Amino acid sequence: MKINIYYGGRGLIDDPTLFVINKMQEVLEELRVEVKRFNLQELKNSITTLPQTLKEADGIILATTIEWHGIGGYMQQFLDSCWLYGDKEKISTTYMCPVVISTTYGEREGKLDLLSAWEILGGRPCSGVCGYIADISIMEDNKEYIALIEKKAENMYRTVNQKIVSLPASNQAIRQMVSRTQIDLTPQESEQLSRYASDDKYVQQQKEDIQELTCMFRDMMGNVEMEESEGIIAGFQQHFKPGAGVKCNYRLVIGGKKNLIIRVYGTELECTFGNLEHADVELQLERRVLDEIMNGRMTFQRAFMSGEMKMKGDFKALRALDQIFVFD
Repeated sequence: MKINIYYGGRGLIDDPTLFVINKMQEVLEELRVEVKRFNLQELKNSITTLPQTLKEADGIILATTIEWHGIGGYMQQFLDSCWLYGDKEKISTTYMCPVVISTTYGEREGKLDLLSAWEILGGRPCSGVCGYIADISIMEDNKEYIALIEKKAENMYRTVNQKIVSLPASNQAIRQMVSRTQIDLTPQESEQLSRYASDDKYVQQQKEDIQELTCMFRDMMGNVEMEESEGIIAGFQQHFKPGAGVKCNYRLVIGGKKNLIIRVYGTELECTFGNLEHADVELQLERRVLDEIMNGRMTFQRAFMSGEMKMKGDFKALRALDQIFVFD
């Protein structure tokens, strides 16, 4: 049998709730129950992940201290997380024992609040512990109080072990109506819901892996772009047909990003990707249009006339392109 204890107080040394759950834990461990405690004030940054810990528990103890009003923010946040992220089927078979100790007023209301919340979640309630304790020494020196706490722990053990059935409550009908509302999680909630979100080592490792993958894909994309650039240069070099008297510098702006520089000096040709301050002819075209030209399905002049390509410079130099580069 496994019992989880979720403590929602502030963790003060003189907190009477801590005294109660320590005694209950001692009794349960003597009965060979595996007990695991979760101090919500220490896990406040990962409370949204705690409903996943319910999956391994046969029963739980929800313990909190009322210092001025209500069950406290940590416990309320944990119950909210159970409603939003918890496995309702598992909760429906899980017993819950409330432990509410007040140092001011409201212990009965707090116990009822926990029982009502757990029933709305669909869980099974157990008889709990509640009381007003202004000074922890009152409990430490009172054997009757200690015996009462130990008896409550034994009763919880019997209830969970024998799976005692209780009559249905009206809270179940409320749960059926309220649960029809669809819960849409924000990206932040989805990230917090991850069981690994609160693991700093895991998160750091994930960031390093992402950075490594980014660098790898950047290198891969760089290699692909390099291969494409080399293919374009090779295509122009293979289909170059020297023309007498043609001396011109061309700049082809491909897709608004790459600059293909073509220098023609009679029988000499130079093709590179880079920058050129002054060009006799500047052509702006998309990569798709350049592929059409290099595959022989379109000429430079036809691309200009159809509006697929923009041009600045000498129009005669543009016509010369189709003469010195013959793409079959």
